[in-house]
Amino acid sequence: MSLGVVMIVHEALHRATQLARHWADHGCPVVLHVDQRVGRDAYNRFVESLSDCDNILFCDRHRCEWGTWSLVEASQTASELMLARFPDVQHVLLASGSCLPLRPVAELTAYLRARPSTDFIESVTTEDVPWAIGGLNTERFTLRFPFSWKRRRRLFDAYVRLQRRVGYKRRIPLGVLPHLGSQWWCLTRHTLSAILNDPRRAVNDAYFRRVWIPDESYYQTLSRQHSKKIESRSLTLSKFDFQGKPHVFYDDHLQLLRRSDCFVARKIWPHANRLYTSFLSDSPSLSAEAEPNPGKIDRIFANAVDRRTKGRPGLLMQSRYPHQRWGNSLTAEPYVVLEGFTELFRGFEPWLSSFGKVRVHGHLFAPDRVHFEGGETEFFGTLSSSAALRDYDASGFLTNLIWNTRGERQCFQFGAADNQDITWDITRDANARIHVITGAWAVPLFLSDGKFSDIRREAARLQRIESEHLRVLRSGHARARIKIQTLSDFVLNPIEPLQDVVDQLAIRERPKLTEPPEMVHLGGFGQFLQNLKNQGMHPHLVGDFPTDYSPEPIQPERAMPYLVTK
Repeated sequence: MSLGVVMIVHEALHRATQLARHWADHGCPVVLHVDQRVGRDAYNRFVESLSDCDNILFCDRHRCEWGTWSLVEASQTASELMLARFPDVQHVLLASGSCLPLRPVAELTAYLRARPSTDFIESVTTEDVPWAIGGLNTERFTLRFPFSWKRRRRLFDAYVRLQRRVGYKRRIPLGVLPHLGSQWWCLTRHTLSAILNDPRRAVNDAYFRRVWIPDESYYQTLSRQHSKKIESRSLTLSKFDFQGKPHVFYDDHLQLLRRSDCFVARKIWPHANRLYTSFLSDSPSLSAEAEPNPGKIDRIFANAVDRRTKGRPGLLMQSRYPHQRWGNSLTAEPYVVLEGFTELFRGFEPWLSSFGKVRVHGHLFAPDRVHFEGGETEFFGTLSSSAALRDYDASGFLTNLIWNTRGERQCFQFGAADNQDITWDITRDANARIHVITGAWAVPLFLSDGKFSDIRREAARLQRIESEHLRVLRSGHARARIKIQTLSDFVLNPIEPLQDVVDQLAIRERPKLTEPPEMVHLGGFGQFLQNLKNQGMHPHLVGDFPTDYSPEPIQPERAMPYLVTK
């Protein structure tokens, strides 16, 4: 055997029974922790239903509550029993009673057997990435949280405000660098044993006992001290909505889950009979030897979030009635803002200038100077290229630029390294046409020759800036026409978004693109992103780039035949 499964069970015991048997019947020992809030009679029936399985054990029970230390304590107790009773187990997978295997167990065990020293756990430093939803990132490690957020929320919030007011900060134990990540991990026996047998475990446990949501930080932090090799990702597919709540998968998500190629998924609805019947069968896998790739379905989830939060364009209803911004537009005529294009293509600005009566500028809000088209130091209306003069009133600079060039479409580049003071203005401007390739700032870093530690620090800085920029673009105050897609999605099909840009710039004649300009070579880019993850910096804005990505030549789009009748 190579894989043991620790299951944390709270409810739906009939499904937990089915899942435990599935793991056990395929050679994986299982240790179950059942929430102490489950009644004694129900618990006894649950134990009795699995009593015929020699490789299924039950550990001591704890009363579990979301966001508290009890969840870590439950996993510790179960993991200790797993390591003690099953010496042949080399990897331990933490799962819940609603975690459903999506591929045959043999594929997962073979995958782990080929990576005997690799720990699969999402582990990201709080300083690098704004991870949590709700305002508590670094503070979750420096404040105290003795009150339940769910049961005593007012007292919880009041105590947080009090600590902030008096400037209270907890001391982080020596050698502990806080990390965050998904609580669903798969650790090697070596790493898990080292964490549980650490001589400083009493100190670590005492500290994390008062950390906010410790099951998302305890193993994620301590594995960095003991692991030989970390893949900063989870083998369990777990999606969250814009409020930070987990998505629940139902029967109509069957094909969606199959497309992900992931080994395990949560959170599965207990009554999704079709999902349990399909995935717990012994039918051969449709994705044998495929690398887990949740990015295949990220776009669907992103569209679902947009539909839920914004509704459909032009449809006004009581539940999503928009808050309109009153007042005149910032600018006189439409203009185009491009984010991430010059980083991805060589000679992009001259190439785009060949389409129609258009001015394609560089980064007008760059920190060093205003990069007018052709490198001019002055532009229409005696606008200066001085960054100091521009930044005195960035909004007025843009207003004057568009007013002075009426009748000629303007286009300029923008990015995370530019002056961000203009973000709200272009977002609220109905004349703005904004095209964003998120994470494109990673391409120049990939092509640079600097020290990797400096590259990682710069990547984290640029991602923080772009995250805030995207938050503004997606706000309810936005009136601009905004199109956002990740870099990973863009490189798969660059023709369509480029055609949209050309159509907005070429006012009268709209040429049909057959091929894009020359793209920078991205061979090895996926591995570069994985190296950032392995060092604790998660470049989530880039999208899900496969580590073995190799560029393929873009095929020109075929014209669709049509029939003309008289």
